[in-house]
Order: sequence, then structure tokens, then C-alpha cells
Amino acid sequence: MDERQFYRPIVADEGPPLAGGPLRFAAFEVLSRSRSPHRIAAEAAPPEVLAAFTGRRSFAGLDLGAPQVMGIINVTPDSFSDGGQWFDPDTAVRHGRELVAAGAAILDIGGESTRPGATQVPAAVEAARIGPVLGALAGLAPLSVDTRKAPVARMALDAGAGIINDVSALSFDPAMAGVIAASTADLVLMHAQGTPETMQDDPHYDDVLLDVYEVLEARVAAAEAAGIPRARIAVDPGIGFGKSQDHNIALLRGIALFHGLGCALMLGVSRKKFVGTIGGGAPGAGRDPGTLALTLAALGQGVQIHRVHNVADAVQGIRLWSAVAR
Repeated sequence: MDERQFYRPIVADEGPPLAGGPLRFAAFEVLSRSRSPHRIAAEAAPPEVLAAFTGRRSFAGLDLGAPQVMGIINVTPDSFSDGGQWFDPDTAVRHGRELVAAGAAILDIGGESTRPGATQVPAAVEAARIGPVLGALAGLAPLSVDTRKAPVARMALDAGAGIINDVSALSFDPAMAGVIAASTADLVLMHAQGTPETMQDDPHYDDVLLDVYEVLEARVAAAEAAGIPRARIAVDPGIGFGKSQDHNIALLRGIALFHGLGCALMLGVSRKKFVGTIGGGAPGAGRDPGTLALTLAALGQGVQIHRVHNVADAVQGIRLWSAVAR
């Protein structure tokens, strides 16, 4: 049996549009598990492969022909990035309005920290944290809720959220897929190896880029089987979720591969530990310059949705990158 081949588009000045966006590509790097990579012209790829990489994307009513910024609001007392700065609901609401004013196209609200080592929060506690914030921000921008739990997702959708961002890719709560399928909500499927309590103990992959791709491919298929159309799905390779520094870098170098899933592509790299390890800077806002550097690198591979804490920096950087790239 022939070994499976994976296709990573190589951005160029001409060729078909990458995921219907502003970038183009003229060739693929063809990857497999046992052979050395080689390149082929884009038109030499199988028709179904080329179609997956060129189709225009939308998500949550947003046209992804241009990059979009998702602003993070952690309504938690123990976030790694802000230390509970937005735990008070009134403060979180005010921050959400500031993020939209700064250019956030989506707000992502979470009531449970999933940082390495974090313990699970009861669904009732999680829902109580985010409910007032959702109610106050409903209608301001598309609202996403970062949760693994079906009861929280159900409450959030009733309160005005239109996106569920599941860091377990529907694998934590068996009821989650049914909740989303019964709604019109969009879904983010993120890859994670293990749970927050243990995921950074000893992450291991045979080939992190191909392994993560195949897991997300299977999770997209599972979501479709549950009744959630691919057009409502975004994928996120899960930087820092069960990955070493080398794994994170390998995923970022090859992230254009994930356009082959035919879904919107999201990146959540903001303020992660390895940003500070490589670039320096204190935890939290001290890692914003490194976050922006990685955001710009991801733009060069066609990543469409950028989940960040510092929206103003990301928006400014994307505008300048777009002006130069154009």
C-alpha cells in the first residue's frame, strides 16, 4: 500500500489563492512519515487536494479573506496570562468593550483556566463566572466561549454566544457535539495531548506536524458525523497544549499544512511560556512583542484567526503586514 502523503502549500507571488485569502501558492511540499520531503507544482496535486487548499473560508459570519483578531477575556482567578485581572464581571465587561474598540472581531470568554497544571472547575462555577459577562456583551461582537463542558456550552448559547471553542476537540464531554449540532453555533476544534493537569509532563509524538494533523482530521470527521457542517468548524493546532518548545516551533513552521482540512484556521499562541523562553520578557504582557512576531509569521502562511490578549498590538501589526504584503 502506498504511504499517505501530506501537502503543505508554499506561498509565492502567483498561483491559486491560499484558502481564498490574499496569499497565493505555486507549489506544495509533499510530506510523508518515512520519505524525504519533495516539492511539486500546485497543479500537479490531486484535484481534491487543490480544492481543499483554495476554497474560500468564512467563520461566525466573518469573511476570512482578511485576517481576523479574537480577543481573550479570562473570567478566572488564576489565568497564566493576567493573574485574574478580569475575574470581576464588571471589569471583564469593560475589558471586552475595550477589545472591540481596539479592533477585535470576536471575543473569546473563558471561565476555566486550562493552563498546564490547572485543575478542573465544576460546570456550575464556570457558568456562573461567564454568564453575566455574556449577557452584558451580547450583540457587541460575535461571542465565543472557551469551554469543554456541554452544560456550560448550552448556557452560553442561550445567553448569546455563537461560537464554542473546545480545547478538547469534543473529546472531553460526550454530550458536547449534540449541543452544538442542535444549534447554529460555530465550533473551534483544538488539538491537545492529555488534559491540563498532565499535558506538559512528557509530551511525545512520532511526527508532531503529521500527528496533530491526523488527530484534527479525525475530530473534524467526528463533528461532521454528529451533524456539524465543516463550514461551521475552525481548527487550532493547540500550541502549548501537550507540546514541548520544539513541538511548538515545528507546528508554527508547518502550520499551512492545516489548510488542507478545508476549515478556517486559528492560532492561539499569545503569551505562551515558550514565547518568553525564547524571546525573553516577563510573563503576561512582557511576552506581547514575541506574540506579535509569531502572529506575523503565521500571517505569512495564511492563518486567518488570531487569538490574542493584546488586540491593539495585533491589529496594528496585521494592518502593516497587510499593507506591505499587498
